[in-house]
Amino acid sequence: MSLILLLVCVGFGQTLAQRMRVHNNGKSVYTQKRFNVNATRVRGEKAKIVCPIFVNSKYPFHGFGFKLGDPFALTYKFYANKRLAFVADVGKPASSLYNRYYREKFDSYVVTDTFSTAEASIIPITHKVISDIVVEGKLLYHVDVSKISQGLQLYAGAGWEWKRTSLQYDYTYSTGDFRGIDEFGRFHRKRITMGPQIVMGIEYAYFHIPISAFMELEYFSDIQADPGYSRLEGGVGLRYIF
Repeated sequence: MSLILLLVCVGFGQTLAQRMRVHNNGKSVYTQKRFNVNATRVRGEKAKIVCPIFVNSKYPFHGFGFKLGDPFALTYKFYANKRLAFVADVGKPASSLYNRYYREKFDSYVVTDTFSTAEASIIPITHKVISDIVVEGKLLYHVDVSKISQGLQLYAGAGWEWKRTSLQYDYTYSTGDFRGIDEFGRFHRKRITMGPQIVMGIEYAYFHIPISAFMELEYFSDIQADPGYSRLEGGVGLRYIF
C-alpha cells in the first residue's frame, strides 16, 4: 500500500506538470514568485513546465507535513543543503502492531510474590494502550537520482527514537484454595523506550506546487525498556516546502 500511495503521488505530480498552462512569457507563477528564474519549456504536442521545488542556489529549505505508518506523526524537515537534512517527527505509534508484544509483557509486569497461597494464580484478560507518544530525530544524506526519474532522491541516515507508553492490564485472580474465589483486578504500567535507528528512503519533489512526497523504512533497536528488542518501522507522507 505504501508503494502504491507513492506511485499515485508521483503520477499526480506529473499530470499536474503536463496540464499546467504557460503564461507571462513562458514563466510559471510559482517559478517567478519563489525562485525568480525562467522555467524550461519542453517542446512537443503537449508542452509542459519543468518546475522543480529544490534549486541549489536557494538552500536552505524547510518542510512541514505528515507521515502515515508507524508512527503516525507530524514531520518537520530542514534541508541544510542538497546533501544533508535533519528531520524531527512527533506522533503516535501504530499501537495495533504491538498488541502481541504488550500482551507477552504481562508476566514481567505482574507481581507474584504477594500471592496469598502457593496455588494462587493470575490470568490475564486484556490490555489497553492509554497513551502512546513517540519522538524521532534523524540526520539524513541525500543522493540525486533524477536520471532515473526527474525530481527523485534517495536518502539514508541515522537517528534516535524516544517513546513513552502507558498501559492498562485487566486480569482475574484466583486464590487456588477451597474457597475458589476469582477476583477481577487491574493495574497500570508506564514504559520508556529509546534507542538508535537506521533510516533509508526515497523522496519525490517534481510537482508544480511546493510539495514533497516520501516513503521511508526505519530499523529501531531498544536500549532502555527491553535491551536487544528491535523492529522495522516506517511509512509514507507529504511535506509542504517553503
